[in-house]
Amino acid sequence: MAATDKPFRVIVNGFVFDFTKNELDKFDLVKRSPSEFHLVKDYRSINAKLAETGTTGKKIKIEVEGETFDIEIKDELDQMQEKMGLSSASGKRMKEIRAPMPGLVLEIAVADGQDVNEGDKIIILEAMKMENSIMTHSQARIRKIAVAIGQAVEKGQLLVELE
Repeated sequence: MAATDKPFRVIVNGFVFDFTKNELDKFDLVKRSPSEFHLVKDYRSINAKLAETGTTGKKIKIEVEGETFDIEIKDELDQMQEKMGLSSASGKRMKEIRAPMPGLVLEIAVADGQDVNEGDKIIILEAMKMENSIMTHSQARIRKIAVAIGQAVEKGQLLVELE
């Protein structure tokens, strides 16, 4: 597996780290409370406190020894969407959501005219026997749903139009 193909990309104060699930499982991390964690790394004990979390849970702020760190977590789907140019919506309003991969529409979680917020689930696509939730990247209103449950879609196919 190449370094750029690792399933998790973590950006901490602008520094990028890539991890596999196996590498993450090797961390000695203990959740002490819903917002406090303890980590032992290279024989060093570290206490961390969750200071803030975004609506999707993929952007957080933690405090470690009085210092605050901005963290963004990107899984494989986030990285794939970024490669396809779908993540550039953070500063712009998206007008449409397209399929990031070929697959089968398993669920449509919204309706025409519905208001949605950043991180809301729109559609679940099954691809390679895995369910992938397609979420909004900004606040919008659903203009038109262009697919139906059970429909096969191709990569780049229009799924939903937004206002």
